[in-house]
Amino acid sequence: MSHKLNIAIVQSHLHWENPKDNRKMFGEKINSMPDNVDLIVLPEMFTSGFTMKPERLDMAEGDQTLNWMKKMAKERNSAISGSTVYQENNHYFNRLFFVYPDGTFKSYDKKHSFTLAGEDEAYTAGKEKLVLEYKGFRVCPLICYDLRFPVWARNVEGYDILFYVANWPKPRIAAWDTLLKARAIENMAYCIGVNRVGEDGLGYEYPGHSAVYDCLGEQMGYSEKDEIVYATLSKEHIESTRNKLRFLDDRDRFSLIV
Repeated sequence: MSHKLNIAIVQSHLHWENPKDNRKMFGEKINSMPDNVDLIVLPEMFTSGFTMKPERLDMAEGDQTLNWMKKMAKERNSAISGSTVYQENNHYFNRLFFVYPDGTFKSYDKKHSFTLAGEDEAYTAGKEKLVLEYKGFRVCPLICYDLRFPVWARNVEGYDILFYVANWPKPRIAAWDTLLKARAIENMAYCIGVNRVGEDGLGYEYPGHSAVYDCLGEQMGYSEKDEIVYATLSKEHIESTRNKLRFLDDRDRFSLIV
């Protein structure tokens, strides 16, 4: 029996620096989904937008959002993932949570800080890559600017799904489109990008372009609107394609020094 994973990627506008309204909005969107969704992916900093002023948010917001994700995951019997502003030990992190249906979770702190916007001054960068198991799939979640650095994403762990949550602006959207497809092809994995739409509190515009690519770079889903994109991923497709073409057998071996 082949394994399938039904995913829902939520491309949405965001309420600027307003976690309460964002949680309410995403809760309504999630509750509109069909019952067979296995994994729900939300954008980067989905409760605030890409703010470089994390001190404007209540320090408890990170845990409140994590608790909200646990609640939604249990109610929907689906895993939920997205990143949020999180304060820990007097440091702020752009932290992604992957919350399982039973309420347990794993986290990933964004490795590559977007220095053009001063993210390196506002947030502490992560050092650990995360690859997790979910319903027979190995999953590697990353965040926005990480997309520009293929060495960090290189599939040395044998993951099946690579996904990026993002706030990727309109002026550089061609790079987003190109690199998502490239990451799928070079890693022989599903590659998913979840962006936002609309304008943020600083006047930057986000055009969406959330997309799903299979392990040969064929597009399975795409949107430029405020909407939910659905796709079904197949473990059999990954295994049969890799067994037939065996490109990963020829990959370069290296050690990454962080």
